[in-house]
Amino acid sequence: MDLSRIAALRATPVPPALHLIDGASCPASDGGTMTARSPIDGSALTTLARGTVADADAAVAAARRAFDDGRWSGLAPAERKRILLRWADLIEARALDLAVLGVRENGTEIAMALKAEPLSAAATIRYYAEALDKITGEIAATPPGTLGLVHREPAGVVAAIVPWNFPLMIGAWKLGPALAAGCSVVLKPAETAALTLLRIAELALEAGLPPGVLNVVTGEGPVVGAALAASMDVDVLVFTGSGATGRKLLEAAARSNLKRVYLELGGKSPNIVFADAPDLDEAAQVSAAGIFRNAGQVCIAGSRLLVERSVHDAFVEKLAAHAAALRVGDPLDPATGAGALNSEAQLARSLGFVDEARAQGRRIVTGGDRILAETGGYYMAPTVVADVRPDDRLAREEVFGPVLAVTPFDTEDEAIALANGTDYGLAAAVWTGNLGRAHRMVRRLRAGLVHVNTYGGSDLTVPLGGVKQSGNGHDKSLHAFDKYLDLKTAWIKL
Repeated sequence: MDLSRIAALRATPVPPALHLIDGASCPASDGGTMTARSPIDGSALTTLARGTVADADAAVAAARRAFDDGRWSGLAPAERKRILLRWADLIEARALDLAVLGVRENGTEIAMALKAEPLSAAATIRYYAEALDKITGEIAATPPGTLGLVHREPAGVVAAIVPWNFPLMIGAWKLGPALAAGCSVVLKPAETAALTLLRIAELALEAGLPPGVLNVVTGEGPVVGAALAASMDVDVLVFTGSGATGRKLLEAAARSNLKRVYLELGGKSPNIVFADAPDLDEAAQVSAAGIFRNAGQVCIAGSRLLVERSVHDAFVEKLAAHAAALRVGDPLDPATGAGALNSEAQLARSLGFVDEARAQGRRIVTGGDRILAETGGYYMAPTVVADVRPDDRLAREEVFGPVLAVTPFDTEDEAIALANGTDYGLAAAVWTGNLGRAHRMVRRLRAGLVHVNTYGGSDLTVPLGGVKQSGNGHDKSLHAFDKYLDLKTAWIKL
């Protein structure tokens, strides 16, 4: 990694960020701005346009014009592919610049950010670009004298609202299949992680994406996000974020045009370790990474550790040692293992969960405190809390910080009951050397993604989506196209 380049990029001033609407950068309609702060040291990084309802409406109108006149949806698939592949190349060529900018804005450790953000986004866009001309219609098995054709057509205008933890990766999960399908998009980034998404949208124009096909409006969720959800001209709304916001989006869709809404709403994912795990040392190391990478700000983070009682104490000791040894600090230092939390509010929320657990008499095995406060940044020691009970708030609610809740179990049935005893159902993991048990657990766990003897790392070839209150619909894989394509039947008498 080019340390001198990272140092130079760290010192580069970030100009004020504007909306991108109909191919042009523009301020908020009322001139409003909001400050973007760096979680590295709490300093003001730049300003963002504080979007208004009028700004959201203008972006939707631009996307509607672009879709209806066919400047993108009407292009030959080979031409759309060429532009998207060029876009991916431009993102990859500027990967380090984008990664450093993102780290300055959201605090992810640079070693992870480079791979998980720009390089991941480029790979995702390439994947859907290569797939787009393989998505074909069908000929139905109709009676003699008739012909049944099933067309797959772009759904129209897509509004995509993405979170701050991995804006490029998750943004590309939405943008890749939506644009490949021929839709036009209005993207609303998180207030605390918009800069890299604005930059890749500019690169899309440079690659040849027609104006109006991809628009970006920054601002507050209750204003810009709510306006997109209420718009009569948005056909599909996709969102990754909190359950509370997801409910509001569903309500707005119901009150407006009944637009399709697809939600990924996080999880409280169980990581289940049986005594017969093939390698308990490896399980401890991987499990620590599964909760503490990116300071625990990962949708599928294994935030509940369920350990068979016979190995519980020894395993928790191993995992706590990995947590205590993890280097937390400056996220632009390649040697850092975990960076900063995204905001002061997120740090306070994470510490609040630990304070509550401590007051309940739960055992703080390691961590539990703010660290490096003298830097002005938002850092927290990786925290392991033992003896957590199933009805504790720490066992039920998503912290989205570096806090692990540990609970022992005695039997397979008890492990299933504990694992499924939550409103969420995004991810889970099982560590066992028993093949039959592994398959039983996969079948019985209520989660959209189940790991076996690993945690994290599933690639674009498989879908990611939740059950229960973790949401609906899927990102990644060819199944993601389902959100952005409509089926149209032609029934023809011959």
